[in-house]
Amino acid sequence: MKTVILAGGLGTRISEESHLKPKPMVTIGDQPILWHIMKYYSSFGFNDFVICCGYKGHIIKEYFADYYLHRSDVTFDFSAENRMTVHANIAEPWRVTLVDTGLNTQTGARVKRVQRYIGGETFLLTYGDGVGDVDLNALLRQHQESGKTVTLTGIQPGGRFGVLDLEGETVTGFREKAKEDGGWINGGFMVMEPEVFGYLDGEESCVLEEKPMRALAASGQLGVYRHGGFWQCMDTQRDRSQLEAIWNRGNAPWAPWLRGEGE
Repeated sequence: MKTVILAGGLGTRISEESHLKPKPMVTIGDQPILWHIMKYYSSFGFNDFVICCGYKGHIIKEYFADYYLHRSDVTFDFSAENRMTVHANIAEPWRVTLVDTGLNTQTGARVKRVQRYIGGETFLLTYGDGVGDVDLNALLRQHQESGKTVTLTGIQPGGRFGVLDLEGETVTGFREKAKEDGGWINGGFMVMEPEVFGYLDGEESCVLEEKPMRALAASGQLGVYRHGGFWQCMDTQRDRSQLEAIWNRGNAPWAPWLRGEGE
């Protein structure tokens, strides 16, 4: 099953970093948050990634082009054959497809533009700036049992995000950027059926969280998996500092691979 990661936005609210690199390449510890997200999905056995690039997408491509070399012990022999020998390496079991989905393209259009790499299969989708300890197996199981077109992960971070109107495990309304405190909001970590592409168009202005999500909710095809554990996005420099502090304490909830957990 493929995991699509939205990694093309401008990241204007963390411009201290994003004027040099795309927001998913801003680091926690010594690795980009994109790497943390991929490691988390990989810990559940999801290793086939489609990354929606846009703003400074070449930096993401260069990161993966050099990934193997940078994580290996290498001997450069210039004396005879000008040969490079890789001695030891830490290889990931990943297949990574990097797709240029446009500089100013909105989230819905980015998803639409990678349709040809998804085919007619169920796929996972998340944002390239948020981490959590969401039980992906439970999320997928609930989605499969529900028969919904889309299941998103609902979290309760407070009042700076929009809210979801819920009836049981169904989203009946989707209101982005509202001011209510304590509501459930879309934390990413979504599962989607290929029918979702019928709700999207190729227009650059198509925002996944607006008309498509509202249409899915109105038709009863938008489910929610309620997550009460850890979740945090990296929207600002303050968010990044908080995530960095958690990582440096050595007990990051989104890093089961450090504790020998996962499949």
